[in-house]
Amino acid sequence: MRFIVAIVSFVVAFGMISYGLAQRTVLAEPDHVAASTALGTIAPVTVIEGSVLTANEGRQKITISGSSQVFAAYGKTADVLAWVGDASYNRIQLDKVKSTLTNSLVTGTEATVPDPHGSDLWLAEFTREKDLTFVVNVPKDISVIIVSDGKEPAPGNVSITWPVDNRTPWSGPLIVGGVLLLLAGLGLYLWALSNLRKVRGPRRRPPKMPKPPKRTKFSLTGYKAITAQRGRRSTGRASAVSAVLLTGVLVLTGCTAESWPEFLGGSAVVTPTPTPNPTESGPPVTTDKPPVVNPSQLQSIISKIALVALQADAERDSNLIKQRFDGPALEFREANYAIRRADNSYQALPPIPSGSVEVTLPQQNDKWPRTVFAVVQDPKNPDVAPTALMLVQKTPRENYKVQYAVQLAADVTMPALPAANVGTQRLQPDAKIFALRPDELALDYGDILNNGESSKYFKFFDTVNDSLVASIGYEAKQKRLASIPAIAKMTLGTLAGAGDVIPMVTNDNGAIVAVYLNETETVQPTEPGAVINAEGAVKSLSGVSSSTKGTIATYGDQLLFYVPSGVSDKKIRLIGWASALIAAKELT
Repeated sequence: MRFIVAIVSFVVAFGMISYGLAQRTVLAEPDHVAASTALGTIAPVTVIEGSVLTANEGRQKITISGSSQVFAAYGKTADVLAWVGDASYNRIQLDKVKSTLTNSLVTGTEATVPDPHGSDLWLAEFTREKDLTFVVNVPKDISVIIVSDGKEPAPGNVSITWPVDNRTPWSGPLIVGGVLLLLAGLGLYLWALSNLRKVRGPRRRPPKMPKPPKRTKFSLTGYKAITAQRGRRSTGRASAVSAVLLTGVLVLTGCTAESWPEFLGGSAVVTPTPTPNPTESGPPVTTDKPPVVNPSQLQSIISKIALVALQADAERDSNLIKQRFDGPALEFREANYAIRRADNSYQALPPIPSGSVEVTLPQQNDKWPRTVFAVVQDPKNPDVAPTALMLVQKTPRENYKVQYAVQLAADVTMPALPAANVGTQRLQPDAKIFALRPDELALDYGDILNNGESSKYFKFFDTVNDSLVASIGYEAKQKRLASIPAIAKMTLGTLAGAGDVIPMVTNDNGAIVAVYLNETETVQPTEPGAVINAEGAVKSLSGVSSSTKGTIATYGDQLLFYVPSGVSDKKIRLIGWASALIAAKELT
C-alpha cells in the first residue's frame, strides 16, 4: 500500500510542478494589449478622447510618429475641443473586436492651428522630433491632442498600449506544493522499502552441501556488505537529487510576489489612480460647472508668469510683458519701464513670486473668459507680504494674463473661500446683493481718500487698519496740498480706471472684489509767468522738467476688497492694494 501511495504522490507531484511551470511559460498570457492606426488625412490636429483611452484598464502607453516634429498634450476634453475650435481634426476611435484604432475626419473651416506649446489648458505636454512615446493614466473626461507644428498634417502613426494583468498567483503554490509532495512520496517509498526488508526477516540457512564452509560464509557476508553499501548510496543520491530539484524550482519561481495569491503574501491587483487632476482634500461637491483650473495647473501657470515678468522687468521689455499681463497690471508695468528708461535709479515693481500657491480660487466655468484668484508667497522672502493675483483667460487659445497684482495688507485675514476642487462664481459688476455695488466701489473709496470721515461712504468701510488710507488718505492729501507754493495750485480728482471689476464669491455669500481707481493731481501756476517744476517720476515719465502751463499726473490704485453679504453687519475691508504713477504730461 505504501508503494502505491508513493507512486501516486510522484505522479501528482510531477503534474503540479509541470502545470505550475507551464503557467509561467507556455500557458502565460500576453502582458499587454495594443491598438494602432495609420492616418491618411491632411488635418493639422488629432484628438484621442478619454472614452478611447479608458476602453481598457490600466495606464495608457501612447506612441506617435510620422512627422519631423511631434507634439502631444492632454487636458480636459472640453478644453481640448475648445482649443481645436473650427479647425479640421482627426477623431481617433477604437475597434475592440479587431483591436485597431480607426479614424474619422471632423471637417472644419480652418486648415491650420497656432503653436500649441505652452498653452495653459494642457495638464501636461510632450514634444520630440520624429517619434514620441509617453505613458499617462487619464480618466474619461481627459483627451489627448496631437499636433505637428500646426501647419503640417498631424503625425500619421498612432498606437495605444494597455497593460494586461498576466500574473500567475497559483504557479508558486503549485510548484512548491509539488516539490513537497514529491519529497513526501520519496519518504513513503523509502519507508515502504525498509519495512519490506524487515518483514522478509533473516533468510533460512539451506542444508549444508559438500562445499567448503568458508566459501559459503564469505559469500553471505559479502552480499550483506554490498547490500548495505548500496542502500546508503541510494539514500544519499535521492536526498541530493531532491535538494537540487527544490533549489531549481525555487529559482524558477523567482520567489516573486506575482507567483503567489494575495492572502499568501502575493501582490494585490493595483488600480492606478488617474494623476492629471489633483485637488484639495475634502468631501466631493457636485457642481453644474467645473473649476477652470486645478492647483497643480495653476502652479504651472504662475511659474510661467513669474518667469516672463522676471525677464521683462530686467530688460524693461514692454512687448514681452504683454504676453502675460493685461489691464491695470500691464499699465503699471509699462509706466514703470518708461520711468526706469529715463531714470535708472527708479525702483522696479515687486516681482511675481514663483513659490507655492497658498490660495487657489478658480471660477466655475466651462466657457470663456475665465477667472482665477490666487495668493502666492515668495519662498526667498517670507517676511514680504504675499502677492494676490487676478488672472483672466479671454479665449481658449490665449493664456491666462495678470489683470491685478497687489500685495496683501499686513496681518490680513482672508475670508473663508471654497475649496479649489469646487471653485466659485464670478458675479456681474453691477450685482445688487451687497451694501455697495462692486462697480461703484472704486469711486466710493476714492471719495473717502479725498474727504475722509465727511464722505457719505465712510460708514461702509473699515478704515481703522487701512494702510492705504494712512498712506494717501485725506490727512496725507491735506499735507500734500499745503506743500504747494503760493504761485501754484493743486487740484485732486478721482475717476474709475479702465480695468474690469472682478467679484469672486466667498463661502459666506460675500465677495473678493478687484477694482481699479485712478487719482489725478493737476498742478497749475496762479501767477502770470510762473514756472512749475516737475520732479521725480513725474519728470521722468512726462519728459518735462519745467512748464508755464502746468502738469497733470495720474496715479493708479489697484484695490482688492472683501465685501460682506448685504445682510451682514460687517464692513468692507481693503485686503490688498498697489499704487503707482501711470501717466504724466504737460497741460495744453
